[in-house]
Amino acid sequence: MKKLVVLAITGFTVAALSTPAAQAQSVATTHFAATTADAARAVTAFWTPDRMRSATPLDLLDVAPSAIKDVPRGLPSVVPGAAIQSFPNGGAAWTGGGAVVKTAGRVFFTYQNRTASCSGDAVTSANKSTVITAGHCVKLDGAFHTNWAFVPAYDNGSTPYGTWTAKSTHATPQWVASEDINYDVGAAVVNQLNGQSLTDVVGAQGIAFNQARGQNMYAFGYPAAAPYDGTKLIYCSGKVFNDFLLSQGIGMTCNQTGGASGGPWFLSFNEGAGTGIQNSVNSFKYNFFPNWMFGPYFGADAQNLYNTAQAG
Repeated sequence: MKKLVVLAITGFTVAALSTPAAQAQSVATTHFAATTADAARAVTAFWTPDRMRSATPLDLLDVAPSAIKDVPRGLPSVVPGAAIQSFPNGGAAWTGGGAVVKTAGRVFFTYQNRTASCSGDAVTSANKSTVITAGHCVKLDGAFHTNWAFVPAYDNGSTPYGTWTAKSTHATPQWVASEDINYDVGAAVVNQLNGQSLTDVVGAQGIAFNQARGQNMYAFGYPAAAPYDGTKLIYCSGKVFNDFLLSQGIGMTCNQTGGASGGPWFLSFNEGAGTGIQNSVNSFKYNFFPNWMFGPYFGADAQNLYNTAQAG
C-alpha cells in the first residue's frame, strides 16, 4: 500500500474513499460548538498559553487509496485580491509582514481527549467570521473536534488579537462521510469577541474556486513538528503541479510539517501587502516525498462549503 502523510496527529489511519453523491449529501456537514456566551468563555479559558504550547501538531496520517474520482468543477469564482509576485521558496519564516500576519493563525482543538493544533486563515465572508482550514482539522476518525479555537497571529502562547471560539465547524460532505483526501476542506464560523467580528479585527483574504491549475502559489502555516516548533508563521512558494500519484490535488515543493495542516494557499499573492486569493489548504505529504506538500483542488464542493459557512 502506498502511504500518504497528512499534516495531522501521529499514528492515525484514514481511508481515502470516494463517496457516492447520495451518501455525501446525506451526512451532517455542520457541527455546532460554542453556541452560547458561557460555552465560548469556557473554551477560551481552556486554551491557556501552556496548553497552546503543548498542543500536539496533527501529523503523519496513513491514507489508503481507493477509487479516486475527479473533483467536480463549476464556474470560476473569485473574491478579488492582489497582483502576483513569484519568489520560489521551499520553506522559511515569513518576515514580510502585511495582511497575512493577521489573517493566518493557529487552530487549537481537542481530539480524543488530547490537545492538538492546525492552522487556518480568515477569509472575506458575509458573516465576517469565517475561517478556512483542512477537513481533518475540524473532524477526524468519525467525530468532530471539540474546544475549537482560532488564534490569529499566534506568537508562542501570546494571542495578540484574541482567541476566537468556534460557533460551528463544517467540512465537505465527502470528508464527513468517508474522509476522502480529495475533499480535505473545512471551515469554522467563530463567535464575536468583545462585540467585534473576526475580519473587522484582523482583515480578510480573498478566496477563489474552480481556477486553472499549474499557477504560482504561496502556502502558509504554523508547522509544529520538527524542524519547526509552532512559534513562527512559515511559508513556501512556487509553481504548483498536479498530484500524479493518488489524488486529484495540487502540490508544491515545501518542507512544512505537522501543525501546518489547514494553512492557506494563495493565488495572486503580493509579498509587499501580504494579500492574496486563497485557493487551497495544506493537507498531506507522501512519506517518500517529504519535500512536496499537497492540497485539495478547490472545486464546487469547496465552494458550497464556503457558502454554507459564510451564511452561518
